[in-house]
Amino acid sequence: MFRALVLLALLPGPTRQDPEPFPDPGSKKGLQVQMVEDALHLGVRHATFNVQLGHLWTRTPREGDHPTTRGGETFHFRADAVADLDTRIGAMSDAGAVVYLILLARATGDAERDEVVLHPDADEAMPHRLAALNVGTERGRRFLRAAVGFLAERYGSVEPGRPRVWGWIVGNEVNSHWWWHNLGRAGLERVAREYERAVRLVREEVGAHQPAARVYISLEHHWQQRFAAGDADQSLPGRALLDRFVAIAREGGDYPWHVAFHPYPENLFDPRVWEDESALPSADSPRITFKNLEVLTDYLQREELTHEGLPRRVICSEQGFHAAEGPAGARDQAAGFAWSWRKVAGLAGVDALILHRHVDHSAEFGLNLGLWTREPDSVATPAAKRPIHELFRLCGTEGGAAAVDAALEAVGAPSPGG
Repeated sequence: MFRALVLLALLPGPTRQDPEPFPDPGSKKGLQVQMVEDALHLGVRHATFNVQLGHLWTRTPREGDHPTTRGGETFHFRADAVADLDTRIGAMSDAGAVVYLILLARATGDAERDEVVLHPDADEAMPHRLAALNVGTERGRRFLRAAVGFLAERYGSVEPGRPRVWGWIVGNEVNSHWWWHNLGRAGLERVAREYERAVRLVREEVGAHQPAARVYISLEHHWQQRFAAGDADQSLPGRALLDRFVAIAREGGDYPWHVAFHPYPENLFDPRVWEDESALPSADSPRITFKNLEVLTDYLQREELTHEGLPRRVICSEQGFHAAEGPAGARDQAAGFAWSWRKVAGLAGVDALILHRHVDHSAEFGLNLGLWTREPDSVATPAAKRPIHELFRLCGTEGGAAAVDAALEAVGAPSPGG
């Protein structure tokens, strides 16, 4: 299943453009993959991987690195980092999973690199070292085109045996930009315009190699209210950003883009999503969680948001369910996932439920979101499977419906819709 790294390094450069339509892998089961072998055992059909664009680039190229030229400047992408992506992407795509890359601009600590990779308006105090993609300078745009173009050519080919990527998620949770897509202190107009420039650029580069691939905008669950930890220049209501984004996109000539949404529970520490009080059944809902996810798919059917008469597709690309300590916590975590799985199964406009996380992570504010616990004093070293692991494996199989029923009955939760 796994390719030898030496063979991956020899993958041919020029590729034929892919004429295939966007695939249907037969299930909506997805995971932000940490352990590839376990993901394959679980039957994952949608897989996401983060790509830190600045960490791919080296300013001191070595033999075997990958040169790509844009606007007269050549950028070199590290052979070891690319080989690692080849291995992980290839294992999942060989197994028939749809692979998505999340394109991120994380600070590298190298001032000269960061000046090119990070948006010039990003604040040095950005909490998680994640900036907006740099479309604010000419060199930043050259780099972004080179990086995305290189990835799109490598992973968008019809050549047999090559790793495949079909989905490209631009940034992360942009309506809470101060934390996850930092553009400094910026209001709605500034955030929407700079983000639309980045999404359009990514679409142009990806579409040149793989027309049927999908490019996604990234929004978190605040809809008609903003994340309350920030002010109006740090976070935005998702609906306001979506509306302004689509208007700006139409000004410059509309193009296909889709929505990567994060319908976390209203309280990230409470997985009983069916009890969410701020998830209302209307377009004016403060939040969109799994409880009212149809609000998003209904909203995207509005004529002003469609493309060529069709609504944008939705993937739930990041969301997890907290497991408090003890048996009740593990039970509630499994029930939260079971309820959400059944909800997504009934929504034709949603293509995937991509779970976050594979393994608990020490830097997630005390949340235990994993299918696996982590080793004490580790960042994310897997320790033991939680009950949700087996439930997740069964979903999409012959025994899935019964497993979901059992998880809901264990907490007395109603099925979605009744």
